[in-house]
Amino acid sequence: MAYVATRGGERAIEQSERLFRAALGQIGADRVAEIKQALPYLVDRVMGEASLYDEDLASLALAQTGGELYEAVLVLRAWRTTQPRLTVAAPVEQDALFTHRRISAAFKDIPGGQLLGPTLDYSHRVLATDVLTGTPFEPLEVEPAAAPAPAHQPSVSAWQAANDLVDVPDHDAAAGEEIPDLTREPLLFPAKRAHTLQSLARAETGGVLALGYAAMRGYGQAHPTVNELRLAEAEIVVTHPNGTQFSAGRVKVSQAEVVSKQGEKLGLGFAATLGWNEVKCIAAATLDLNSKGAPKGSATEEEFFLYHTEGVEASGFCIHFKLPHYVTFQSSLDAMRDARATRAAEQEPAE
Repeated sequence: MAYVATRGGERAIEQSERLFRAALGQIGADRVAEIKQALPYLVDRVMGEASLYDEDLASLALAQTGGELYEAVLVLRAWRTTQPRLTVAAPVEQDALFTHRRISAAFKDIPGGQLLGPTLDYSHRVLATDVLTGTPFEPLEVEPAAAPAPAHQPSVSAWQAANDLVDVPDHDAAAGEEIPDLTREPLLFPAKRAHTLQSLARAETGGVLALGYAAMRGYGQAHPTVNELRLAEAEIVVTHPNGTQFSAGRVKVSQAEVVSKQGEKLGLGFAATLGWNEVKCIAAATLDLNSKGAPKGSATEEEFFLYHTEGVEASGFCIHFKLPHYVTFQSSLDAMRDARATRAAEQEPAE
């Protein structure tokens, strides 16, 4: 059988994209606004993995790509690179976060108390099929508490450190433009602490969950306990050229701390990201906790999980296999034919 390389052209490529766009139909501001309102957690995931906080642009990316997450993150990252960087915001402290949800699996009575906030953790997973027959799914009215929860909550790990229970990593002395930036510098190993946390912050959620789950099941060195999980809004404080500080608004953030007994103290793993994404933060904090002393090539080795949870690069490498590989494949076939011919010649009886 002969293998012949097929030929294509610019027109075929253009028409294939037109076919994709035709299936999506017209995209307008109304569709973007509907995605933003109806799928806030998906929008949060795209913003976090693209490392760009803009709900409108993330919703547009989802609409434009038909909800293909890797493509949505890619186009949003690409747009991000075209924008100027005006300034660096002031550091955000845990106890300054406007907290919506804050729980701990390690302590029942944590300083400030537990705050369930918005969650499906305790709900029945039942599909509302009545919606398909015309009955809207109406949320029940939220009953206000007798007294509002404090908007700001103290850090659990800070309380543990004050009681000599946990080793908290030292604060990085870098500030402003001196802070290492993964979007401007290559990821090298051993990785800077800032690069590790930045990589986990924008890592692909599914990949982080898969490797974090592997560590939880025993393929890591430490089994995690959720020390604190928090969904909050962070105030973005920037400095005006005249020297005055002001708030540029709030962004949704998630953070998780996990702990495990390590000697006479608790070891601490940490992760945070833009948007509300609890599963990713817990899994990422678990990888951070397990990274110290991880065997080479294991799921919890820093180099392994930071490289293999980079969703845009991973999906791009996978997708490139769809592109023509005619020359390399033909060389493999030629090698196979040569091997067969050599074997056949060796098997021919001598005259």
